[in-house]
Amino acid sequence: MGFSCGIVGLPNVGKSTLFNALTATSAAQAANYPFCTIEPNIGRVAVPDERLAVCARLAKSAKVIPTQLEFVDIAGLVRGAARGEGLGNQFLGHIREVDAIAHVVRCFEDGNVVHVEGTVDPIRDVDTVETELMLADLESLERRAVAVQKRARGGDKDARALSAIIDPVLAALRAGEPARTAVTGAEQRKQLAALQLLSAKPVLYIANADEASAAAGNAASRRLADYAAGRGASVVVISAAIEAELAQLADPSERAEYLAALGLAEAGLDRVVRAGYTLLDLITFLTVGPKEAHAWTVERGTKAPQAAGRIHSDFEKGFIRAEAISYKDFVAYGGEQGAKDAGRMRLEGADYVVRDGDIMHFRFNV
Repeated sequence: MGFSCGIVGLPNVGKSTLFNALTATSAAQAANYPFCTIEPNIGRVAVPDERLAVCARLAKSAKVIPTQLEFVDIAGLVRGAARGEGLGNQFLGHIREVDAIAHVVRCFEDGNVVHVEGTVDPIRDVDTVETELMLADLESLERRAVAVQKRARGGDKDARALSAIIDPVLAALRAGEPARTAVTGAEQRKQLAALQLLSAKPVLYIANADEASAAAGNAASRRLADYAAGRGASVVVISAAIEAELAQLADPSERAEYLAALGLAEAGLDRVVRAGYTLLDLITFLTVGPKEAHAWTVERGTKAPQAAGRIHSDFEKGFIRAEAISYKDFVAYGGEQGAKDAGRMRLEGADYVVRDGDIMHFRFNV
């Protein structure tokens, strides 16, 4: 799979309830006490994409296989996690392994659900979690910087390049800013990612509101949205309680009726998954035929041979060329043959950068 979002937040904010709904399973225990999640739970969820169903219908595909994202439910952090409070060090290690963070923030009042800080305050809660991530980064990076600077003084070119990234990141962390704010440019971000810093990971905020606020949000979610906007981040407002109810409804018509009754156009989880997909800067290409219509995930900017490798490593090793049809042309001309007859199928080489929605067929020789 290769692309994962870690669901983080304070205890009792609705992380495990959200995870259960995301994966439509009860794999994560949802309970009203801190640390009910002791090990990270992993679930893969389909990325909503109406293009796949349209292509499958045109090609009369026997099977439809959507692309997926992986979500990891990570137990709640508490103040002092960077010093090992709660189960801090263990959980910080789990966060280090994911590609992005889905930060669930409590934006609902409920006297029956205990808040670890005693009151609901989304900005304070976000600051608590992000401070712990930054403190953990600061400690690990300061230790690493000593060895890197020593090698750089000895003339090591790689160490000098790494030091040029570490120095501004350390300055940002010491100023109370996350590592991701310290660098710009694709190459620097790539170098930063190699450091595996917690506060360098892209973040999506999920405002978990009460049922009545799921459609329009509330004062708490709006405060969170303002906070995120100032940091170039996105917020998705959901009600984990509603999503948990939806997860129990298998009939699409029942789901639609339930959502309509609540004034919702779509499930909040669909928006969460799409937002996570966007956060990781991913795109989808399709392979379509009578046997199956299959969606595949790659990072934006991926070239044809590497996209072929997502299907099978032999496709990349023996890549010859790619046959590509845009989704728009595939639909406009009634499928693959119609697009070919209209001259809308392109032959692309190894330098071709795959576009979102491309219908691809790879030629290879091993």
